[in-house]
Amino acid sequence: MTTGSVSARRADTRRNHERILVAAAESLTGSDEVSFNAIAKEAGVGVGTVYRHFPTPAALILAVYQREVRHLVEVVPSLLDRHAPEEAFRIWIFDYLVHYMMTKRGLVKALAAATACQGELPAEAYEAMKDAMSSLLKANVEAGTVREGLDPETLLSGLYGLFHLDPRGDWRSRTERLLDLLWRGMSVGR
Repeated sequence: MTTGSVSARRADTRRNHERILVAAAESLTGSDEVSFNAIAKEAGVGVGTVYRHFPTPAALILAVYQREVRHLVEVVPSLLDRHAPEEAFRIWIFDYLVHYMMTKRGLVKALAAATACQGELPAEAYEAMKDAMSSLLKANVEAGTVREGLDPETLLSGLYGLFHLDPRGDWRSRTERLLDLLWRGMSVGR
């Protein structure tokens, strides 16, 4: 085997791991219940494989959360490459962050239960979100669209209020109004 190559077993293990996370994320979209049997069936693996990757429901829930946060964070550079900073900011909040909040209600409830068992959320997930917001703010400061000195943690704290929106209601227009309010408060010349 050459240096840097991946054995077929390791590649299969990574594929199984990802399939389990995808199935679990889908399962947690509408419910906070974790069924290893249902997740194994959806992922096309045996239930023992699920337990080998994630020995407890809390471990699986935390892994799903970290995967979801990673996806939210990883999209920021490409949004900033493809869009003006203000548009990238709005797209990230509306199409990614709020969409996540509206579709992952079961994950949020399951996460609350998992963290009650395991302690607090992994700090690196929160730091990654804060870094993503910092990148968006920095790009907008450099573009002259928002004022300097805005705290990404304060902004994220304000956005967490979106979790209280009803996903069956008119969350889109309420999100737009909140974004407009935030933007006016952040804008240069305030």
